[in-house]
Amino acid sequence: MTDTCEGCRNGIRLDFDFTMAFQPIVDLGSGRIWGYEALVRGLDGQSAGEILSRVTLENRYRFDQACRVKAIELAAGLFPDDDTRLSINFMPNAVYDPSACIRTTLLAAGRTGFALDRIMFEFTENEPMIDTKHVEGIIAEYKRRGFVTAIDDFGAGFAGLKLLANFQPDLIKIDMDLVRDIDTSPARQAIVAGIMGICRELDIKVLAEGIETEAELTVLRAAGVSLVQGYHLARPALARLPPIGELMRSHVA
Repeated sequence: MTDTCEGCRNGIRLDFDFTMAFQPIVDLGSGRIWGYEALVRGLDGQSAGEILSRVTLENRYRFDQACRVKAIELAAGLFPDDDTRLSINFMPNAVYDPSACIRTTLLAAGRTGFALDRIMFEFTENEPMIDTKHVEGIIAEYKRRGFVTAIDDFGAGFAGLKLLANFQPDLIKIDMDLVRDIDTSPARQAIVAGIMGICRELDIKVLAEGIETEAELTVLRAAGVSLVQGYHLARPALARLPPIGELMRSHVA
């Protein structure tokens, strides 16, 4: 049995290299770091946009697989304990077949001893859903394997609440545009309150990303958001975990 799907076997090889930066996700309820998101970067710190600009229809399958392996291998050597989760972004349109495409991830996790239930796969609502049934199949397969599933950039993309009606991930990440200046925006506060109510009914965790001020964090905490991420707490660190500064220590035990 081959370890790769047809999309990877037939796709062209990558002619560029990259690494990952890691940004912490903080659990305000427990006062601990819940996990880290792996964010693609160039070897010299080039932005995600610069790397993603080199992804094409012909190499996207190989790129998606390479990102997963790179993130798992780095996390296995960096993460401080066996409870810390790893969040990996994936491209639904770059998953050729859910059961086949996951083999490379399973091999990387097995080789490094990284437990599957510590891995969260998040896909952005900003990517057009070419085939929603295909996405449903991906989520179902990943849940069956024991992975955590998440919708990223919730509230800013193409499908919105329709995604939650068709399938329920384990977690959603509120888009940073809804987080920005939420402390002075009754409209944003009302929208986040609505999202929180829906997610409570559906038993879905909520993470707020892109937090840049203490005021934003205070309002989100009051709204019941317990998982948070953003520059206010820590910036991503290239191929390492960012140090816990004084600000972080005030929120993390």
